[in-house]
Order: sequence, then structure tokens, then C-alpha cells
Amino acid sequence: MSIIMRGTDVAKSMKEELCKEVEDLKKSGIIPCLSIIRVGARPDDLSYERGAVKRMELTGIECRVTKLSQDVSQEEFEQTFLRLNEDPSVHGILLLRPLPKTLDEESLQAMIDPKKDVDGMSPVNMAKIFSGDETGFAPCTAQAVMEMLRYYGIGLKGKKVTIVGRSMVVGRPLAMRLLREHATITVCHTQTENLAMECRNAQILVAAAGKPKMITADMVSDGAVVIDVGINMDDAGSLCGDVDYEAVKHKVSYISPVPGGVGSVTSSVLAKHVVKSAQKI
Repeated sequence: MSIIMRGTDVAKSMKEELCKEVEDLKKSGIIPCLSIIRVGARPDDLSYERGAVKRMELTGIECRVTKLSQDVSQEEFEQTFLRLNEDPSVHGILLLRPLPKTLDEESLQAMIDPKKDVDGMSPVNMAKIFSGDETGFAPCTAQAVMEMLRYYGIGLKGKKVTIVGRSMVVGRPLAMRLLREHATITVCHTQTENLAMECRNAQILVAAAGKPKMITADMVSDGAVVIDVGINMDDAGSLCGDVDYEAVKHKVSYISPVPGGVGSVTSSVLAKHVVKSAQKI
């Protein structure tokens, strides 16, 4: 019988400490504040935004949402971003990505104050993650996977971990985090030969490719730990992950669902990073 790794349980375990830290900050006259920037109204962006806003409310963090039109110009986009970047009352900035192809994200990566970069998009924070410097902010989703593994007591030392997906948002920073815990890492991608075999070799499998239900039962070994990072819409218009959950759950020891898995923890990690930023002032 597999154990369902429910993100709500992990988030609940993080909430008490977060609330205490927020209360201590407020006693010192500091109100931790997150600013979310959203361009357009993509369904997955709206879903993440709702979860983030709710999590900030539950932990006592102020949350401001800046909504920009899908056809916003690069100049207006950068000016809006710069205002928030220079606002001393804002401790964390979350830019919902990916951006429309008409906008250049790289300019913002260089522009953002690393201390406010609570989702690890700046070159400074990414360099810290790759060098093992714990003072940097890792992308929230990558860190959420680590929080789930820790909560469920899943040891990593010497374990074979396969990550399907090599993005700078999840795959690569997560690989660095896992290496620090002495896991043996395989990172797969669209050019990987015999992907199914690489997945079957894993004791811990992390699906982060962004393709609905691509991880099927024949790609998972018996008793493996499966963490699904994907957030997709299936043919019926329902939210689903990168793993064919119903087919896979009977084979594994642990599995995270979508929704109700990693996404629930990601917003708690985001809150944790905002608090950490506010504490540095």
C-alpha cells in the first residue's frame, strides 16, 4: 500500500514556525511583504497565485498582486518591476513565469535585488545554489521537493535519484540540493535515450517535465518513491501531473498527488523565503 505524500500535511508542519517568525518581525515594526507580478491570465499562473495569496494570508504576510496585460510593453514591464524592486516595504518579489514571448526575462534576472529574489531567478542566487552557499534562495518548487522528502523521512544518502526535467526552475537546482545530501543523481530530458529504463533504475523519481501523465506504470520500479512536480491540464480540462497517478500509485512506496502535492508546499517555501528576506533588514 503506497503512502500518499500530501503537501497540505507538510505545509501545516511549516506553518507554526512561520507564524511565530512573522509575529516576531511585526513586534519589531517589520511587516513582511510579498509582491507578485503576473502578466496575462494563464490558468496555471492563476492557480499558483491563488495558492500563494492564501498561504501569505494564513501566515500573516502582506501580499500585493500586480496584474499586467498580455500585450504589455517591455518598457512598461521593466518600469513596473523596478518600482517594486526599489520599494523598501517589499521584501520579496515573485514573477510568475513563463512570460509571453514578447518579453525579455533575462533583463529582469540581472535587475532583481538578490535579497528580494525569493524564487531564485537571479544569477547571484543561482550561483549560490550551485556552489552550495546556503545564504541564497533556491527556486521554491525545487526546495519544496526537499521539504517533502524531509517531512516523510526519506533518506537520500547514496540513493539513486532520477529527475525528469532539466529546467533552471526545478531540475538543475534540485539536482544540486540532492547532491548536497549525497544522493546519486541522473538528470533526464527530451534527448535522453531509453528514458523508461533510466526512470526504472531510480529509487526516487522526480517528474518535472511539464507533460501530462508522461510517466507511466512501466517506467517506475516497484517500491520507488515518486514525486510529481508537474502541473498540467488533461484532455478533460482537469488538473493533472506528469505522472499517470492512478496507474502508478499501486506500484510505489510513496507518491505525491496533483493537485495536493508539491504545489501546496511551494507556497509555504515562498512564505519562508519572504520571512528570511525580511529578517535580514
